[in-house]
Amino acid sequence: MAEEIAVPHITRQAQITPKERVFLTGEWRYLAMLNYEVDPSLLAPYVPLGTELDWFDGKTFVSLVGFRCLNTKIRGIPVPFHRNFDEVNLRFYVRHSVDGVVKRGVVFIQEFVPRRAIAAVARLAFNENYRSLPMSHQISCDDGAISVEYSWRLGSIWNRLQLHAAGVPHVMAERSAEQFIAEHYWGYCARPGGGSVEYHVAHTPWRIWNVTHAEFAGDAEALYGVAFASVLNKGPDSAFLAEGSRVTVYRGKKIST
Repeated sequence: MAEEIAVPHITRQAQITPKERVFLTGEWRYLAMLNYEVDPSLLAPYVPLGTELDWFDGKTFVSLVGFRCLNTKIRGIPVPFHRNFDEVNLRFYVRHSVDGVVKRGVVFIQEFVPRRAIAAVARLAFNENYRSLPMSHQISCDDGAISVEYSWRLGSIWNRLQLHAAGVPHVMAERSAEQFIAEHYWGYCARPGGGSVEYHVAHTPWRIWNVTHAEFAGDAEALYGVAFASVLNKGPDSAFLAEGSRVTVYRGKKIST
């Protein structure tokens, strides 16, 4: 097992530099996060060059995440019929060190959105593994209880990510598992032809609700393959619902490996 490195608090959110160019702005809301401990050997083939797996308490995780994308603009331009939509992704966590500074980021195994144009733009801009499928959501709030469901259909089967939470949203505890999962402000992916791309995702720290129930139901093998199905079918090791915020995604750049 790789040695877990204590990352200074200041490196959680990197400072924006004048050279960074905005690619996307919008809001991410009602982020339902189901988290599963996995053997690091499962993730090793997906780790981009120049990065390494990120650990929490000696463990590696994947997260199944569903959320609402709202008021989306590409390079400042709102695209008709493509501003508000759902996304569901399966992701894990890496870090990239530059001159002693550790950047903590995410890598996506698979991302689902409901419109082909959104998937095509994401693949072109970042080489991410986006796929377009029929999707829907249900969000209800009643007497301090919140229910969130994201659904996406592959073939004839509707897959569902469901989460129930209660109380009021609160700030995540410092150096908690929830903070580890939620506060990764970089994305990494492989470049066509070799190497890796890094892009910055800026947002304020999110508040979260306490979860009373969370589950995934569907054909995990058809969605993600046999190995990840064995993980997702066992039930999450933890889960939380994040309130979300406005976000800014900056254009990607090649990193040295």
